[in-house]
Amino acid sequence: MQASESPVLRDIVLIGGGHSHVVVLRMWAMNPLPGARLTLICTDTDTPYSGMLPGYIAGHYTCDDAHIDVRRLAEFAGARYYRDEVVGIDRAARRVICRTRPPVAYDALSINIGSTPSLAQVPGADAHAVPVKPIRQFNARWLALLERVRGHAGATTVAVVGGGAGGVELALAMQYRLRRELTAQGREPDELRMHLLTAGPNILPTHNAAVRRSFESVLKQRDVTLHLDAEVVRVAGDHLETRRGETLQADEIVWVTQAGGAAWLADTGLALDEAGFVQVRNTLQTETDPLIFAAGDCASIIDQPLEKAGVFAVRMGPTLAGNLRRTLLGQSLKPYRPQRRWLALISTGDQHAIASRGAFYARGDWVWRWKDWIDRRFMLRFSEFPAMPEADKKPAQQIPLEAAEQTQAISALAMRCGGCGAKVGATVLSRALAQVQPIERDDVLIGLHAPDDAAVLRVPPGKALVHTVDFFRAFVDDPWLFGRIAANHALGDIFAMGAEAQSATAIATVPPGLEDKVEDTLFQMMSGAVSVLNEAGCALVGGHTGEGRELALGFAVNGLIDETLSGVMAKGGLRPGDVLILTKPIGTGTLFAAHARLQARGRWIDAALVSMQVSSRAAAACLSAHGARACTDLTGFGLLGHLLEMTRAAGVDAELELDALPLLDGAAETVAAGILSSLHPVNTRLRRALRNQKEALDHPNYPLLFDPQTAGGLLAGVPEAAADACLAALHEAGYRQAARIGRVVPQGDAPEAIRLVFAA
Repeated sequence: MQASESPVLRDIVLIGGGHSHVVVLRMWAMNPLPGARLTLICTDTDTPYSGMLPGYIAGHYTCDDAHIDVRRLAEFAGARYYRDEVVGIDRAARRVICRTRPPVAYDALSINIGSTPSLAQVPGADAHAVPVKPIRQFNARWLALLERVRGHAGATTVAVVGGGAGGVELALAMQYRLRRELTAQGREPDELRMHLLTAGPNILPTHNAAVRRSFESVLKQRDVTLHLDAEVVRVAGDHLETRRGETLQADEIVWVTQAGGAAWLADTGLALDEAGFVQVRNTLQTETDPLIFAAGDCASIIDQPLEKAGVFAVRMGPTLAGNLRRTLLGQSLKPYRPQRRWLALISTGDQHAIASRGAFYARGDWVWRWKDWIDRRFMLRFSEFPAMPEADKKPAQQIPLEAAEQTQAISALAMRCGGCGAKVGATVLSRALAQVQPIERDDVLIGLHAPDDAAVLRVPPGKALVHTVDFFRAFVDDPWLFGRIAANHALGDIFAMGAEAQSATAIATVPPGLEDKVEDTLFQMMSGAVSVLNEAGCALVGGHTGEGRELALGFAVNGLIDETLSGVMAKGGLRPGDVLILTKPIGTGTLFAAHARLQARGRWIDAALVSMQVSSRAAAACLSAHGARACTDLTGFGLLGHLLEMTRAAGVDAELELDALPLLDGAAETVAAGILSSLHPVNTRLRRALRNQKEALDHPNYPLLFDPQTAGGLLAGVPEAAADACLAALHEAGYRQAARIGRVVPQGDAPEAIRLVFAA
């Protein structure tokens, strides 16, 4: 993530990763507006491009070919990426309500979430049909359907409901792919029976007669049974019924009919059309609220009905990007002017396609190649990013501010004071912390919300105090998520000792800016941190907050342990014969180094962030219950550095099994590409402790021995007799990648020696 050179004055929030918003993100990357901050809230990091989805279903494209990595795109655009589900909008407070995180403030808002299937209107459809929309969720449903068909004994009947371009194209793509799958299994491809049902008298009602006849011919040649005037009115577990009383037996039912707006839109107070889509003017501004825009399938332009097609969503992108900018600048908005006729290239599943534009019609393999060229060229815009242009020499456009805001902005840009002059203002701090609710503990006598200069804690009789501190700057643009990871990272030292967490004091640095922006950032970050501290039974009792160029957070944490130190898991507790167990996969250092260079897939970063939020509290209890005498949490020194701390303290050696190391998704790929953390070269100085380093240099996991971890797992020595039971318990507790990675051996002639074990 890049630190901004200008204070944040206004926030634009994008809900959804649809076609319009990916265009906005790319355009923003090439021409950002100083003082404006962009935030994307999206449930799925990989968002499908509708033009390539049938080709992906047919097997002509990989999943990555047909999906846009919106986390990576957001990073390129300098936008914050929040992976969450939006469930509402508080228009009065100008906040977006999310399912799992605190509300997100906006000054201008845009909605591009596609459509939602209207399955509830047909009894049984919701329970027994597979909806194509929302399209962003279809991949998981398609893969599950594919597995069911592969494992289905005997004939399989698939019914596709919906005779528009999407239904026809999908039916032919599915038939092509499934027949090939059956052939690959040595089965008869004619075991597959495909049906296409449409409520109207024709398929493809918005296309010309030549296009319709051509597709009717293709369906007939491919033995896809076409049912016209067959409106489905009921769906059961093994069949569907039409309005005319016909019954069709089906093993799988795929729903591609017209969908509606997301249910949560109804509670926003925005004007919606009869299908539940947001009504917008030709500027894409909602009819109800001038600060909220909508685009793509979820929008309905007043007095200008458009077909729900990706081509319109893409073409809306430039107008939307410009009007969001103009809204912040106080300028007049420009209208979106859809093309009267548009080219549709509709594939037949087998690398053949049909072109349709008004009365124009063409077909052939060459049309497929044309479509393929267009689609791949489009996708390259969102996967291969150009070098960022140099700063414009002309004066940047200025966001208009109120007088009080102007004063704050000038203050934020001025040379900042040091010492206590660098503290965040008392009003901002008190407002932000007033919204944070740490847990209450009986042994916290004076805590966070008291006006005193320090917290007062009681150490219960028979207990000893465990104390640790951690601090680092933000490596993700989501302050709430960063707060959770920073708290989890700090608590790791307490849990590794076998202690319970008691209290924490925070040390935070927040970039300067308008008071409400600083307040929101601080609230988001501390809210995330407190959610983790509360889960751990740890009370936030105070701290210090100051201004700085980059967002940063750390904690001094107190813990409690039996004063006799029985049950303590000190680093020096390793014994020969112990099995080395690691509770979490490694690789955060290389992955986030790659992310900063736009060379990591978004789903790899998603998985790493999930792992970093997994508390080690239950893991520590499990290790202790199975006799662990030594434990440490993996952080900046990497696996080898922390293991050496343990062997040195215990006077033992160790063997590490390189092939057994659990890795985060993508870590092997980024390390193989030579992408390493900035701390990695320092950590490699410890290689002198390896007995057989030269033999292991070519092993793909070797560099990961030195990879610094953030909120990493626990490394512990467990008696051999209890190791299998301990691993089973860890897996049961949710640490699915916990692994046996080596063993402790008596110290040899060379002190602090680690021998690497790996397959020849």
